[in-house]
Parts: sequence; C-alpha cells; structure tokens
Amino acid sequence: MAAPGFKDHYVEHKSTIPANAGDLVKLFVRRRNGTPDGQPSRPVLMLHGRSVPALAGFDLQYKKYSWAEELAKAKFDVWVMELQGSGLSTRPMMDDHKNVSPSPAQRALLVPHPNASAYTGPVSYAAQLNNSQSDWDEVDRVVDYVLDQTGAAQVDLIGWSAASQQLGPYAIQHPGKVRSLFLLAPIFPPNGRASAPGTDFGAPVPLPVSKPEAAFGYPMTVGTKAGVDIAWGKDLKCPGQRDPKILDAVWDAMMEADPVGKGWGPVKSPTDPSPQGLNRIRNSYWWGWNKTTVPLHGVLGGTVPVCIVYGEHDSIVNTAPDLGLLYFSVPELYKAIPGPNKLMLRIACAGHQAPWEKVANDLHVMSEHWLKQGKVEGATTGSYYRDEDGALTPLE
Repeated sequence: MAAPGFKDHYVEHKSTIPANAGDLVKLFVRRRNGTPDGQPSRPVLMLHGRSVPALAGFDLQYKKYSWAEELAKAKFDVWVMELQGSGLSTRPMMDDHKNVSPSPAQRALLVPHPNASAYTGPVSYAAQLNNSQSDWDEVDRVVDYVLDQTGAAQVDLIGWSAASQQLGPYAIQHPGKVRSLFLLAPIFPPNGRASAPGTDFGAPVPLPVSKPEAAFGYPMTVGTKAGVDIAWGKDLKCPGQRDPKILDAVWDAMMEADPVGKGWGPVKSPTDPSPQGLNRIRNSYWWGWNKTTVPLHGVLGGTVPVCIVYGEHDSIVNTAPDLGLLYFSVPELYKAIPGPNKLMLRIACAGHQAPWEKVANDLHVMSEHWLKQGKVEGATTGSYYRDEDGALTPLE
C-alpha cells in the first residue's frame, strides 16, 4: 500500500505556561489518515519525549522508519503532536539565546552562532518553562481537536520516553477519551514528585519554579548531534543494531523541526563557517507520575488497557534506586498499574532509540497488533522478554 499523505495543522490553544499564560498559541499536529473510504476513523495520537521533536521521532523520512506512516498504512488515522517548546509548536522564551542554561558548557555551544563570543550574563527569563499541568492541558486540547475532526469517541495514545509523564496521568484524568495506551521506553520515577496535598494531580509548589537555579533557573538547554550519538552509543550492544547512516537522517529531521536552533552552534569545520545546529530543549517541572498516582481510580489496566515496550539495552529507563527523583524503573511502572489489562515486553537488541534501530519495523507491527487486537505476539497480559525472533519468555 502506498503511504498516505499528510496534512499539517496548527491547533490554537490558550496557554497555561506561566511564561505566556493566557496567550493564544499554536500546537503543531501532523495528520496521516489511513482511514479507508466510507469507514469510521480510528484515531491514534502520538506524543514525543523530553528532547526529540515528534516528527523526527515518529515520522522520520528515511527508508521505512516512519512509525506514523506504517500505522496509517494499517488503516489508522494517525496524529503526531508537539507540545509547546518542542518542534514547530510555539516556543515561548526560546528564541532568545540568553535563555540557554548559564552553565559554561552550554553557553560555549553558542559560539560563534549566534554569539561571536561566549555570553556570560544572566538569563532573560529565570525560571523553568513548561510543567505537568500545562502539558496535560495541551494534550487535552489536541485530543478534543482530534475527536472533533474525526467524529470518534475515543483516541488511542502512543508515547515515547518522557511522554509517559503526560499520557499516563492524562489517561487517569480523562479515561472516557482514551481507548488504550501504548508506552515505549516510558520514564517512570516510582518516587517522583507528589501532587499537592489533598489533590490527585495539583501542582505541589507555586509556578513557575526558579530554585535551585542550577536546575530550574532557565527555560531551556541545547543539545548537539555529537551528544545524541554519545547517548545513543551507550545502548548499542548488538551487531547491526542501527543503520550506519541513520544518525545523519535523525539529526537533519531534528534540525528541520527547529529552524531557530538550526542556525545556532559551532562552525561545521575550519573550511565551512556555517553552524552545526543545536537542538533546543525545554526545561520542564513535572509531578504527579509515581507509584501513588498510577493506581488512582483503577483506570490504568482497567478501562484503559496499557502496553509497555522497552529495549533490553536501554540505559535510561532503568536506573539505581538510590538516585531519588532520577530513579526510573519500567518494571515498577508495570507493577504499579492496578488493573489486569496490562502487558509489558522487554525486547531484544534494542535501546532507548528503538524507533530508529533495527527493531523499528517490529515495533510498528507490535503497536499495530496492540491497537487492533489488544495483544502482542499472542499475549494480552503479563510481562515477557521478546527475543529477536518474536518468541516470548515470561519475566519474573
């Protein structure tokens, strides 16, 4: 089947980010509609993680790595969204290079573009940017838009990495709008920040947050292509785990989603003075995603079935228990989900960047089967190790 075309939308939304609260902003959404003529739409909404723009993550135009295209070929109505501060959505406070983290290593990346010499002054906006509530509000706005455009009653949600911190709590708060949840490499801090006392998901502190300054005294950081490669390299444990040319394709897609950042950074080479480009990453303050909130109201694994998939070599999603807020655990998320409609797969020869690795096609098929049948490799519930041939072995 030929790949369905796409249409880009800019969804208007009244911002709840403190930096531009009340402003009418635009949330970028790409639609790839594979709905056959005369049939009802089955909408699927895909959400990015902390640092990778959604189009680079879900609609990478390199060989057959576009997850969104493959799901559209499978007759789904696929929507890929960007939260404020990411991709082609409104990016408050992020066009000003003075708002990059004041650490010397970060500021050095801004030389010579856009600075001829290192800027050492204060940030222009001395606080973090987005927060859990603003993210949930933006997801809800786009969900309502998708349901209005498609006439569907519910939407399936797919999230990669830190998107779990938006989609998990969102599903708990709006179970009537969510048909199912598919989480790839979910970030889950069992001991993550609690909500305000007496609330399920209220902000625990006044917003925005600016202390400690080293963590929250600025609205963004910047990342490099080399940084992506170094982080990714930690997870490359199998021969042929990634295509030798895909890093270039990924970085080019990230830069296309960040026209301002594309013009920042060191020079490419002594003979090429053009900028390498930098990935602008919003500085977030999140709460309400922990072992206390996951079981709330019995939604997850109950009225909203949950499928969790993560790579066996993922160095990000499972960390040491003594790291406090940076203690992440996928098995602990599975354990905290209260209902029986939950499935977890640890997949062989895959890392955190699974959508860009050799397993990408397997991932497309697994998500398709989950959405269509509520099962993967024949399993509907339980936790398993999935080997390279697709065989499942139960995990303890």
